[in-house]
Amino acid sequence: MSVSPAKSAPQAIVLDGRFVRLEPFHARHAADLFAVSTMPGGAERYRWLFSHAPTSLAEMETRIVDANAGADRYVAVIDKASGKAVGQQAWMRIAPQHASIEIGGVYWGLPMARSPLATEALFLFARHAFDDLGYRRFEWKCNNNNEPSKAAALRFGFQYEGLFRQDLIIKGESRDTAWFSIIDSEWPAIRAEYERWLAPDNFDAAGMQKSKLVTR
Repeated sequence: MSVSPAKSAPQAIVLDGRFVRLEPFHARHAADLFAVSTMPGGAERYRWLFSHAPTSLAEMETRIVDANAGADRYVAVIDKASGKAVGQQAWMRIAPQHASIEIGGVYWGLPMARSPLATEALFLFARHAFDDLGYRRFEWKCNNNNEPSKAAALRFGFQYEGLFRQDLIIKGESRDTAWFSIIDSEWPAIRAEYERWLAPDNFDAAGMQKSKLVTR
């Protein structure tokens, strides 16, 4: 089967939604991200990440500099209601020649919990990958022991592909990596469900969902 030519890599642009705005990583995000990371319960959300919670604002600033110098492309997740950065995520395994890309480096802080923010942050990445850049494959990977992450992947519409045993050593522990993906033929139906779920009429006056996201 013939396939289309190589695509472009994601550029440093803003992706704007109803609840969140994704901005290229910048020093101005450091104070907000440090505050979210060190609030009560914030550090625990680093359990499955490659890094620990930052211990100082200077460390958070250095992380942003280092991230921008690497091959991955990080963004800050901005809560449009408050104007503050409440999380981060990144384009990883960027392979324009294969039209394949991963969302990774995800830290969605406690202010994003039980809200539409995380769902829309994921949706903006997926929509940009498939609709704007023309990619064929969008990946999600996590530690196989991270049950919430695996459940989130399935809720978001990813399909489980398999387990890479003893794939990595993270924080001194062996990691088996669970792989998930969405491919371009699946995306139109998944996109329609995201658009339905994110629509204003799916939320009540308190901002609570009226119906669940159902991607399969």
